[in-house]
Order: sequence, then structure tokens, then C-alpha cells
Amino acid sequence: MSLARRCPGCDLAIMPQVAQQGQSAYCPRCNTRLYRGGTSRFNSELAIALACLILFIPAHVFPLITIRLFGVMIPATLPAGGLVLASDFPIVAFLILFCSSIAPLLVSLSVLGAQAGLKWRRFRLFRLSILTIEHLRNWAMFDVFLISLAISSFKVQDYAELHIGPGLYSLVILQVLMSLLITRVSVHRYWEAWQPEGEHTDDELKAQCHSCHLTQAQGEHCMRCTAPLYHRVPHSIQKTWAYLIAATIFIFPANLYPISIFLNNGKRMEDTIFSGVASLVNNGMGGIAAIIFVASIVVPVAKILGLAFLLLAIQFKRQINHRHRMVIYRIIQWIGKWSMMDLFVISIMVTLIDRDQLLDFTPGPGAIAFGVVVVLTMLAAESLDSRLIWDNYERQTR
Repeated sequence: MSLARRCPGCDLAIMPQVAQQGQSAYCPRCNTRLYRGGTSRFNSELAIALACLILFIPAHVFPLITIRLFGVMIPATLPAGGLVLASDFPIVAFLILFCSSIAPLLVSLSVLGAQAGLKWRRFRLFRLSILTIEHLRNWAMFDVFLISLAISSFKVQDYAELHIGPGLYSLVILQVLMSLLITRVSVHRYWEAWQPEGEHTDDELKAQCHSCHLTQAQGEHCMRCTAPLYHRVPHSIQKTWAYLIAATIFIFPANLYPISIFLNNGKRMEDTIFSGVASLVNNGMGGIAAIIFVASIVVPVAKILGLAFLLLAIQFKRQINHRHRMVIYRIIQWIGKWSMMDLFVISIMVTLIDRDQLLDFTPGPGAIAFGVVVVLTMLAAESLDSRLIWDNYERQTR
């Protein structure tokens, strides 16, 4: 009976070895982390998740910052920008609220759900919670929101007096705990606690479940999580190309149309992403301009070009640089969320600057297109099965 397991990143058959406490086991070919050493400590994750849920209330209710504008104190809470935009820009508003509030909340609740399902052996609750953690952890963007808040504060300091609110302290602590929670939670450990991988042995372990990563004999459904079992994600290349082409189309209106409209004493100023960056440079905010330029222009274009390169390399069966392509794939996955920075800045500015005809700030049509680009590029990265990168390597070394 074979005990070999397959790497979820490149599908390499590996003989599992025991890792020591505080260490992790990595794939020798693609450097994907396979598992962590030591015993599972779900109690600490439970405590962190509960602390996150408690901090959600003050972080969303109390003002993050308050400005004094024309003698009026204007507070900005975390969900305020999305709620203000909901009537005129529902798609943008939902995306902002989802990434800044809904996704982090669902991840925290899912940790509780996974532990409850594990303790009382409720499979449907456990599986749904694990899937939620795995798919939404990259959409929880408190860190991006905090950077966006700092940028917005610099932009409004010429018009108003700033005051830090109690909600900001709660949000900073919440971000620290959320980062710790996402880093500690291991989907593999939860599935191992539900049903250890060692219980499934066979002469031919050729298939790996894309949901729970269990290596098993080929069949129609996973023996552990009952998900459909397949050699590679069905239509992965086609779906990634579809997302990528759509993102490429939308990136033109996102950069050509105004992303923000600023009204100052009756004077209307429309800014595209690039003109907004140039305006920041002219106002002596070169550092902020560089951050916005990288997050809003360089990152989306780099994601599109990087994914296109990976897809072409897969389809044309390139036989070199497999490790480099895997590094590109991981970078694309990591940088994807930082494109949300511009939309967060817009939502905060809309909350703070709304004085009718004297001073007003609203999103432009480019904001909708830019939001679509962000979502499509992140979905494109998620839809690409990284094991396809290594299929040609397998054929090459046989």
C-alpha cells in the first residue's frame, strides 16, 4: 500500500515526513508548504477569532477619523463610504463593503463554524466553513483599507483639521489579530483533524482533491469531502482567459475615464488615475503618488501580463523556467488585493468631503470599470490551476 501524497501546487508525489514543532514541510520542487509540524492548537485560533468578532463592533461603529470642515465635525466610520455610494454606485459600494467588512467577518465566523462542526461532527457546517476560509481569506483587506485611510488623511489635511477616532485604534488591533488568524489557520490541519490522511492508502494514489487536498485513488468524488474529483480543474485555462480578456477590455475605460470628481467652490476637477497621480506629485506628495501609481496602474497591468505569460507558457508547452513561473503565480496571487486601494480612498473621501456646492467629492465612471478590473484579475488568478504549470515538466523528465 502506497503512502505517497501529492503536492497541491505541482502534483509531485512525495513521501510525507514528520516536521518538528515550529517547522513546516515544503515541496522540494515548487516550494509549496505541505503541512506544519507539531500538534494542532485550535483553541488559540478560536480565541483570536472571538477577539476579532468583538473588535468588529467598535471598529465599525466608532469613527476612524473625524475632520473639522467649515466649522462642522465630520466623522468617517469604516462602512460609511460604502453605504454612501450604495445608491449611485451599487457595484462599487458592494465591492468596498465586501472587502472591508463582509469577507473578514465571514472568515472569523467560519473559524468558529469549522471548530463547532469539528467538535460536534457536523459535516456540512464544517465543509462550508473550511471552503469559506479558503476562498475568502484573500478578500479580507483591513491592511489595504488602513493604508488607504492614511492616504486619504494626507489628501484632506489641506482642507480640514484631522482628529483620530477610537474606531481607528480598534481597527489597527483588529488588523493585527486578523493577520495572525489568517496566518495560523491551516485548512490542511482542519481536514486532518476531521479525517487523517493516513487512513486513506491505496496502491495507486493518482488523484488529489482540489477541495481538501486528499491524495487518493481515481474516482468520481472525494473520499473525505465528497467534492467532485478530477485530475485538473475543469476548463481552468479557458476560464482564466475569459476573466483575463474581460479585465483587459475594462482596463481601458478604468484608465481613460475619470475615477474621481472633485468640486471646490463651483470649480469641477475630474481626475483619471494617472492625472490623480500627477496631481499628487505636483502637490509635493511624491510618496503617496508612488503608492497609488504602483497599486492602481502597475499592479493591474502586471497581473494581466503575468497571467497571460503563464497561460501562453502552459499552452505552448514551454520546457524551462517552471520555478520562475511558479514564483510569478504566487506574486500575482499576493499583490491582487492591493489594487483595491484606490477604491477605498474614494469611499473614505466621499464620506469626509460632502459639503454640497462648496466642497464635494464623488466617484467617476472610471471607478466602476476599475472595480471590475480588480475583481476579474483576482478571479483569474484563483481560477488558474497551478499544477498545469508543471505538467510539461512531468512529461519532460519521463
